[in-house]
Amino acid sequence: MIAALLMAAGRGERFGAPEPKQYALLLGRPVLRVAAEALLEGGHISHLQPVCAAGEEGRIAAMLEGLPHLPPVAGGATRQASVKAGLAALASLAPNVVLVHDAARPIIPPGTIAALLAALAQSSGAIPAQPVSDTLKRGSADGIEETVPRAGLFRAQTPQAFRFATLRDAHDAATAEATDDAQLLEWRGERVALIPGHESNIKITFPEDLTRVEASLLPRLMPRIGTGFDVHRLVEGRPLVLCGITVPHTLGLEGHSDADVGIHALCDAIYGALAEGDIGRHFPPSQMKWKDADSAQFLIHAAGRIAARGGMLVNADVTLICEQPKIGPHAQAMMVRLAELMGVEVKRVGVKATTTERLGFTGRGEGIAAQAAVSLLIPD
Repeated sequence: MIAALLMAAGRGERFGAPEPKQYALLLGRPVLRVAAEALLEGGHISHLQPVCAAGEEGRIAAMLEGLPHLPPVAGGATRQASVKAGLAALASLAPNVVLVHDAARPIIPPGTIAALLAALAQSSGAIPAQPVSDTLKRGSADGIEETVPRAGLFRAQTPQAFRFATLRDAHDAATAEATDDAQLLEWRGERVALIPGHESNIKITFPEDLTRVEASLLPRLMPRIGTGFDVHRLVEGRPLVLCGITVPHTLGLEGHSDADVGIHALCDAIYGALAEGDIGRHFPPSQMKWKDADSAQFLIHAAGRIAARGGMLVNADVTLICEQPKIGPHAQAMMVRLAELMGVEVKRVGVKATTTERLGFTGRGEGIAAQAAVSLLIPD
């Protein structure tokens, strides 16, 4: 049995953001979810144990929804204490092997886990590492103090693999803080093997690291464009809901749901870009459970389909076509609401309006139309 600890208890202070780096969005998905998917890829791992900061268990579980994992457990004040807590949570399963992986390392190069497991046949532990290629200097505020020979020096990465019992014993016996789990075995004289690491196994520490990881993943994604169009009649006795915002007006839009013409057009644009039909396919008007439904749930579903396909929304643009009411005073609130529903920054969403110069049904005030366009990046 092979288990893995996904270490997500750190605060990531050097990342310089209100949220820890493992929660940052990487092409629209939390970094730790991408790291979890990388651990599970290949089917080597039988049990995934997330370890997080105390009080964050529910949040981690939500980010990992749909992935097979054990209930998240709270870590400690240090990484070493957090790993020890994760090992304790796995004790009842008694796995043969445990992998320890940083949630801030979203890319595990192909073949890494298989190579680690193979190395354990001759060693108590194994880690991926890269030889240091840059010249190393030891210095201070006064300048360079010495050049450090780089021969035999390596940069350690994760996941690191260990025989479970050996690592647990090492943690129980530790009397000082180690820089990583491999050092605990070193102190006990256990052999830890080195397997080739890879430049793509980037640990996100600073904001520019996130940019580097995104750039490395983008070539795998292909652009998709989608458009949507919708029309609803204006009637008395209904609220007017446009792009998730209730707009004061004497008339509202007629429809099976709340008839939010802006969201309906946007959903069709997303489904179209994904080649997954239209809103009627996913939420048939023939089903009474969608009667007077809040269209917000339709957009949440559409955005969820982007995430399920491993993609991201680049931008969305909605144009409302009507004579009345005036959309300008409400456009910013609409953009904020649409961004919230899709889980993206508001700068990726545009809402604007136009008229038909009093021509046609919109010009006569009989209804409101909307057209939308989206740009997505989806794995090919």
